[in-house]
Amino acid sequence: MATAHEFINLTDLASARVGGRAIATNDDFFAPKSNLVKPGPPLFIPDKYTSKGKWMDGWESRRRRVPGHDWCIVALGMRGLVHGVNVDTSHFTGNFPSHCSIEAVDMPGGPKPSMHATEGAPWTTLLETSVLRGNGDNFFTIVDRRAWTHLRLSIYPDGGVARLRVYGEVAVDWARVAPTAPRSGAKNNARAVDLASIVNGGLFLDASDVHYGTKGALIMPERAKNMGDGWETRRRRGPGYDWAIVRLGATGIVSKVEIDTNHYKGNYPDRASLEGCLEPGASPERLRHATWSMILPETKLSANKRHFYSGKQLQRAGAVSHVRLNIFPDGGVSRLRIHGTLART
Repeated sequence: MATAHEFINLTDLASARVGGRAIATNDDFFAPKSNLVKPGPPLFIPDKYTSKGKWMDGWESRRRRVPGHDWCIVALGMRGLVHGVNVDTSHFTGNFPSHCSIEAVDMPGGPKPSMHATEGAPWTTLLETSVLRGNGDNFFTIVDRRAWTHLRLSIYPDGGVARLRVYGEVAVDWARVAPTAPRSGAKNNARAVDLASIVNGGLFLDASDVHYGTKGALIMPERAKNMGDGWETRRRRGPGYDWAIVRLGATGIVSKVEIDTNHYKGNYPDRASLEGCLEPGASPERLRHATWSMILPETKLSANKRHFYSGKQLQRAGAVSHVRLNIFPDGGVSRLRIHGTLART
């Protein structure tokens, strides 16, 4: 079993927040398969029951009375390379599976129903049958670095799993998402895209403070649903300011910036600035001491508003692989969009 620090900061490719879905199972009698990919932590409500039994915030099959095992297929919200998983059995104490295994396929259209329970091909084993512990995290490292679209979680012989977290890197088809400009001749027609978006491989790497809000929400799709769906720091009682570092999905040239304070009304930052650096593959520790170039000079912000900056409002920083959003002195930002074109290599 792996330790969380090996991959926990990578993107959860299976989360419902990015489109992950549990699409098929042989049995979810006690608790529905859809719970497996819910973004929030599992809950336990002692006195809550349904007509079938105890309400559980997870996927739970009935007690098996015949040979075999149970399974659930999850469509990843984003096709990607899996570095590790967490088979979370939180709150399942006397009803968790004793073992699990995980297989995968790379089928954008999804496996046909006839393939759902098939042993062997087209399924590839990512995790051999492994022991689970109840009421807690079960982290496993995945060594196969191919890209996948669907995973099949098998549990032996039956029982309940609260969440399946699939940590990895988004496999972005940049030729389709952001065609680059020709190297010579005609007009530059490169397409600008949100290089920071989690859908395009962006990653929330580090921050001075993540006391409130949801880690990684800053680069999630769509606008925030509420004040908890963003990045918010505690109230600063001394000098200084807060910051967050985002790794872009690809090195690019920034042409437009959006800072959204949606839902932050009495706790939005007074001002913000944005810097960039070219440090591909750098660790968070190294980035804390990197040389940063100004992209957006310190500027006033307003409450509950989308702020857009482009053209002469932005300084030329050249190609950047990471951006650092600085907020003065503290507060909350729901979304950060970094629109730009891919840098030529």
